[in-house]
Amino acid sequence: MVRRLAELDWSPLVGPGRIPAMITLTYPGDWEAVAPSGRVVKDHLRALQLRWRRAWGTPLIGVWKLEFQRRGAPHIHIFTVPPHGRAGELRRMTRVRRRAAVGDGLPFREWLSAVWADIVGHPDPEERRRHLAAGTGVDYAEGMRSSDPRRLAIYFTKHGTYRDKEYQHEVPELWRRPGHGPGRFWGYWGLKVATAAVELDWDDYVTMARTLRRYARSQRALAVVSVPRVDTRTGAVRERRVRRRVRRFRHQAGFLVVRDGPAMAAALARLL
Repeated sequence: MVRRLAELDWSPLVGPGRIPAMITLTYPGDWEAVAPSGRVVKDHLRALQLRWRRAWGTPLIGVWKLEFQRRGAPHIHIFTVPPHGRAGELRRMTRVRRRAAVGDGLPFREWLSAVWADIVGHPDPEERRRHLAAGTGVDYAEGMRSSDPRRLAIYFTKHGTYRDKEYQHEVPELWRRPGHGPGRFWGYWGLKVATAAVELDWDDYVTMARTLRRYARSQRALAVVSVPRVDTRTGAVRERRVRRRVRRFRHQAGFLVVRDGPAMAAALARLL
């Protein structure tokens, strides 16, 4: 996932005049009744894509990640650019015959809450009311912080300062039955891969690998890891979380995620 995120062309999301946001979709307290399997949740996502296009006239472009709360309920993060205006305006102006849809006439935040609650469709009126009030979130601050692939990869993989949320990757017991698994944990819509391959001879390859290894070391990247510690008095073994420097290109192979890949490639070309 980290490598693919770094290979995408992000201009549809972070170009001039675009303000990205991190959208969060959650499920009601009684989530087992409406999300019994990963397939059902993916159906909900596809329904949201269809309603997005109908309401705003453009496809949903972005990156999504499936995670789980401590209570086991699934929730989904989507990094995208929220639309402006009110839902259904384009359809109202361009179509002579049109059918009313859930959320028509609402600004984006209210539209997302209404549509997501309608898609999930909990049968209990009280659960549905609560889900309508608190089932979605739109965080522009986190979206702006995650506007480069490196930061977004850190957020999605729960590395660094987000490591204390590693529990969000633990699949609940309900989804561990055959045929009920989560399927894919991440994906992207409407973005294209932008990479270029260059053939190098062996000496140039070794030079680049060593240079990138030194560059990675200079960044002083740290990771939180668990190491065993033995109590000399009792002999008990305990796990202790410590910060260790991340080592890259140990065997002259691998990849780095940088904020500006073309600039790094140009610098390496000048070096050779």
